[in-house]
Amino acid sequence: MTKRMESKYKIDRRMGENIWGRPKSPVNRREYGPGQHGQRRKGKLSDYGVQLKAKQKLRGYYGNISERQFRGIYDEAIRMKGDSGAHMIGLLERRLDALVYRAKFVPTVFAARQFVNHGHVLVNGKRVNIASYRVKVGDVVEVREKAKQMNLVLEAQALAERDVPDYVEVDGSKLTAKLTRVPVITDVPYPVQMEPHLVVEYYSR
Repeated sequence: MTKRMESKYKIDRRMGENIWGRPKSPVNRREYGPGQHGQRRKGKLSDYGVQLKAKQKLRGYYGNISERQFRGIYDEAIRMKGDSGAHMIGLLERRLDALVYRAKFVPTVFAARQFVNHGHVLVNGKRVNIASYRVKVGDVVEVREKAKQMNLVLEAQALAERDVPDYVEVDGSKLTAKLTRVPVITDVPYPVQMEPHLVVEYYSR
């Protein structure tokens, strides 16, 4: 299991935005940054600072995935024809942990990664325990029978704070999900504005 090196809500506070749109986020109460110097006045960000923040926000949103993995997704996106930023979003949304989160099988992106790592998910009937596994359009992702009654799963199903997007087809009784198409950025229900074009600019410096 990947070890989370920092508290997830610290990402929220550092960005100054509730990036997952969760009601428990401390940004709702404390709008200043984390740590001893969090309440200092923030200076104006340089172009580099703006690009870095956009990268950290997108990376953090998908469970603070490693820099190496994130850079790999960028490298793949720029090799594809068309808008590299849009391709990055498409590749991120095809991660198995992202689809498990979108289908509301678990309450958070971090829980989705752990849920996959612990072997609770099948893809086309076969167990897959790699969170970064790339789902293809039409693949059937399902929760294993043993895990269907876990509190985590039942809690996620009842969450009112987010809806399943239209590019994910979910059968709530069987707990199966299918990616019907690769989404574009306007399809993805981000609670805050994501700027993949700035991420592309950051890496292409």
